[in-house]
Amino acid sequence: MPFPYSNFIWKNKAYICTLLKEIMMKRFLRFSIVGVFVLLSSYNAFSQSTLSGANVVTSAVPFLTIAPDSRAAAMGDLGVATTPDVNSQHWNPAKYAFVGSDMGVALSYSPWLRNLVKDINLGYLVGYKKLDEYQTLSASLRYFALGDIMFMDLYGNYIATQSPNEFAIDFGYSRLLSEYFSGAVVVRYIRSDLTAGQVINGVESHAGNTFSADVAFYYQNEFSSKRNDNRLSAGINISNVGGKISYTDGDIKDFIPANLRLGASYTTAPDDYNSFTFSLDLNKLLVPTPPKREGEFNPGDIIYPGGINSDMSVVAGIFKSFGDAPGGFKEELQEISISVGAEYWYNKQFALRAGYFHENQNKGNRKFFGAGAGLMLNVFSLDFSYLIPIIRNHPMENTLRFTLQFDIDAFGKQNRL
Repeated sequence: MPFPYSNFIWKNKAYICTLLKEIMMKRFLRFSIVGVFVLLSSYNAFSQSTLSGANVVTSAVPFLTIAPDSRAAAMGDLGVATTPDVNSQHWNPAKYAFVGSDMGVALSYSPWLRNLVKDINLGYLVGYKKLDEYQTLSASLRYFALGDIMFMDLYGNYIATQSPNEFAIDFGYSRLLSEYFSGAVVVRYIRSDLTAGQVINGVESHAGNTFSADVAFYYQNEFSSKRNDNRLSAGINISNVGGKISYTDGDIKDFIPANLRLGASYTTAPDDYNSFTFSLDLNKLLVPTPPKREGEFNPGDIIYPGGINSDMSVVAGIFKSFGDAPGGFKEELQEISISVGAEYWYNKQFALRAGYFHENQNKGNRKFFGAGAGLMLNVFSLDFSYLIPIIRNHPMENTLRFTLQFDIDAFGKQNRL
């Protein structure tokens, strides 16, 4: 695939040199700058500045943190405490205990980062089934295709063209613990095939495989005031806690993006036709912060030993992530991203959504608005979202997501009439 983005690389040369050196230290993925840039574009850490002073927290398989569905993306990448829907598996599987229908399935698709390359795609299939009034089973498949990448050695000699991809399969169980409170657990298998088994400079590579788990809780309370029907909800999801991942048989293994998400949501319905929801999410990666390096990076520099290259255990890394920022408490606060969003429903059939996502400039500098709409019919619903970065020429500009939801329970009832 062509690579006409030299201006972007020049502006971000410090971070790209960092990534290049990390790749060389791990002795895998020694391919052309095109391939490096595609890998970079799949990471969360984007910035349109020179990234001077930046200290981005990175991990392997960052596709696990991408918002997969349209509703959440339109509201600024949030969903841990919003009203339950079929896509709750990613945001907070404990919400399934309060979902209204007995069974549902959804399919989401996003042509990812189309401003940069034309063949990166994210697909998401998810579904749930209520066992009874207390228990629900759920499952999902997330597939991230990185397109065609040309592999080269350090001397620029062509090796092969491959189509790297990553996917995750997970299964969840949620249970109603009280009238207002629920909990859930999810187990996940992750596979990341970035090299298609290439032997690069004498080093044999292979797909990375690992397992992880999520633990989530959700609170929901409905009440009336001043003739309005209201719902107050809150949620927490600790996700992707699991083994490190490696692409060679060496000793170096990378952290996966263990993550903590907290949120609250308030819904009010002034009449039978209109309802408004306002939500807030706080999100933090539970991955060690790399030591800060001053000045420009050169390709020959030895890059930080922390972050994805750390030798500490997963549990130690999670606890360390709350207090290891070189800048102290101020930098720790910078590692928390904030999402705020709103949703309006008319007659429970048509929805308008908007939101804002904010990440500190030293931690990736993603700042964007989300907007979208939804249409719900008796059996299925269709949602879409559009991402609007506040920085011009951002890699995530013009990102679209589409979600088709199918209410199997409603379909069965309709056929029985």
